Amino acid sequence: MGKMKPRPRRSFTPEFKAEIVELCQRGDLSVGQVAKDFDLTETAVRQWIRQGEVDAGQRDGLTSIEREELVALRREN
Repeated sequence: MGKMKPRPRRSFTPEFKAEIVELCQRGDLSVGQVAKDFDLTETAVRQWIRQGEVDAGQRDGLTSIEREELVALRREN
């Protein structure tokens, strides 16, 4: 058997991520099913859900805005 090629890195808009998170939070479909339906990895979807919880203040961590600011400061430095 040959090795599988790694999936090329894709980027998604914040709006798309928010829609995926909303679908998962509604509870109609499982995280795994949403990931499968949209050809996403379950890990990525779970990370988007966690980040959404941080942004909403439901979980501790850096918000998306804070992460963007940190990245910009690191580039500047």
